Amino acid sequence: MIRVLLADDERLVCAHLRTILGVAADIEVVGEAYDNADAVEAVIRLRPDVLLIDLRMPGVDGLAAIERIAGFDDPPRMIVLTTFDVDSYVLRALRAGASGFLLKSTPPDDLIGLVRVAAAGHTVLSPVAARRLVGIVDGPAQARQRARGLVAALTEREREVLTLLGAGRSNQQIARRLHLSEATVKGYVSRLLVKLECANRTQAGLLAHEAGLTES
Repeated sequence: MIRVLLADDERLVCAHLRTILGVAADIEVVGEAYDNADAVEAVIRLRPDVLLIDLRMPGVDGLAAIERIAGFDDPPRMIVLTTFDVDSYVLRALRAGASGFLLKSTPPDDLIGLVRVAAAGHTVLSPVAARRLVGIVDGPAQARQRARGLVAALTEREREVLTLLGAGRSNQQIARRLHLSEATVKGYVSRLLVKLECANRTQAGLLAHEAGLTES
């Protein structure tokens, strides 16, 4: 059973998400929070597997909440809920420890599937969203130079895997694209995280964009 915590200051949004997710036999909504401070407390108390969180809530800054939760032992997979599509605030949340983001307008069937993807440890970032990130990665030149230096030390195959990570592809999709087994792809991803000094797939994907790697 996938335990999900909802965090949004609009109670109707929480009710809508609860109704959608309640259809899935393998997903249980274990609680709701209506500001970022409540979200942090609820994570401690309820220990969800996945947190769906709107960062633009009153009280504690959403980025600060993400950073605090990311520092917990065995934190939940944090998915940013937004009505603003990809913007610099969402990008900062991904860098702070979020595992991806979803538009609140995501179709019900897609929402259920993406919660399952997040719970399995994958990045929740559609290819369309990943392409839009290219236009807003606005880190300083020093960060871009560092990313390019790290990527330069990779093998050609590792760069191919990293490029597809940056496009939001799952291990299964990468395996199909590169004609590899899924187990082999998992090995590549694990090694990439070490080589690139990244905590998760999402941070590796962002680094790919900073290095200028884009899917052809």
